[in-house]
Amino acid sequence: MKITNVDVVLVDRPAHSPAFVWRDRLPGSDPAITVGWLVIETDVGITGFATAPRGVILKDYVDRRFRSELIGQDPLQREYLWERAWELDRIERFAPNMAHVVDVALWDIAAKAAQLPVYKLLGGYRESIPAYASTVTYSSIEEFLDIADQCLALGYPAIKLHAFGDAKKDALLCTKLREHVGPDIPLMYDGSAAFDLLDATYLGHALDAAGYLWYEEPMREFSVTAYKWLGERVRVPLLLGEVTDGAHMSAGDFVATGVASALRTSTFLRGGFTGAMRIAHLADAYHLRAEVHGMGLESAHLCMAIKNNTYYESLMWGNPTTREALVDANGLVHGPKGPGVGYENLWNESGVPKGLERFVA
Repeated sequence: MKITNVDVVLVDRPAHSPAFVWRDRLPGSDPAITVGWLVIETDVGITGFATAPRGVILKDYVDRRFRSELIGQDPLQREYLWERAWELDRIERFAPNMAHVVDVALWDIAAKAAQLPVYKLLGGYRESIPAYASTVTYSSIEEFLDIADQCLALGYPAIKLHAFGDAKKDALLCTKLREHVGPDIPLMYDGSAAFDLLDATYLGHALDAAGYLWYEEPMREFSVTAYKWLGERVRVPLLLGEVTDGAHMSAGDFVATGVASALRTSTFLRGGFTGAMRIAHLADAYHLRAEVHGMGLESAHLCMAIKNNTYYESLMWGNPTTREALVDANGLVHGPKGPGVGYENLWNESGVPKGLERFVA
């Protein structure tokens, strides 16, 4: 099998409605944007798809670098092509949320050739997994408590907070939420890199006292040393490695210091399915969990393939909030059906994105 064509189809996407926000200093949902669909065609009629939210950047990468690298290659040589992208990154410094896209499309091709869902080709560990409700930032503690009630009523068994980005206010919210839901609901907290070491330590003590399952990315992840110091000061488990560059290599540094109780992995920021599985297996070698970051089909496949992952992350926004389509009434996500990643199954329900019709006719 050989790659015969590589293309990017640009599709305009309207802004999220309702819009949502992250903590006080971060932008929230995108305005109207242009997403990119990567299309890799082969000489046996199998086409691989992947998507990126920054379509213009993806098209530039493909036009200048990836197309010439890929045409004529065997798409089943995923490890080789992953390493080629890694080498090119040294010169290009690809955006971390872009470099994964080629790998996802190659796994889509391979799974279609094998007539399997991607998670089965990755190895397959389970057929379903519980989802946790991952909030956006709401306006007040009272609104957060109301949202928590809605999430539990929708069937979600656990809740993660993206809160205000103020250590004292967030500590109060975390304490109030624990009092509100009782001792048996798993709760998690994501700092979205809001804090310095002093505030991260203060909040970490509050999370430990409230029995939170994990404390995620309270500081920027460029300094493993700063996280080592945080781990020496707090007892709440630290979930690390979501957005730092370096994929499995950076993850390895968090493991080597002993600071990470669990690692983050994803296709989106950690090098596609290939990079995500490297991190998961690294974590497993040290009896650490590898919790999957983000929602959607790619995350669902990872959740089914990774033994040491405990939840699927399901983003909640708006008030009233609603359950994500992949999550059932019992709060479970099930293994995607059909060969490949399954983007075409979504298109069958909602319409093929404009410009992709000729690839799926």
